[in-house]
Amino acid sequence: MGLLALTAMAADVSGKWTAQVPGRGGQTRDATFNLKADGNTLTGTVTGPRGDTDIAEGKVDGDQISFTQTMEFNGNTIKFMYKGTVSGDAIKFTRTRDGGDAPPQEFTAKRAS
Repeated sequence: MGLLALTAMAADVSGKWTAQVPGRGGQTRDATFNLKADGNTLTGTVTGPRGDTDIAEGKVDGDQISFTQTMEFNGNTIKFMYKGTVSGDAIKFTRTRDGGDAPPQEFTAKRAS
């Protein structure tokens, strides 16, 4: 009898995703994630109230994704780190800020139709 070898398939993350992302004071902001997976590499943009921002350091590992987003606020550079778990038409994200002491923010992005 032979053994079956199972290979972890990369999640189908390519496409447009929308979410209500937590902001200051408990408010949420609309965000759109335009993602493209190429093997284990993830590229794309995050679109929010301040426009489009390219993502960097994007990775896909099975159903797990991660990337960073660097933004400028009043002359300060702020880097956000995103980690997500893809499940069908949803990505459950956790976002942290590099060097920040705020607790991680959690939100879910849904695949746009």
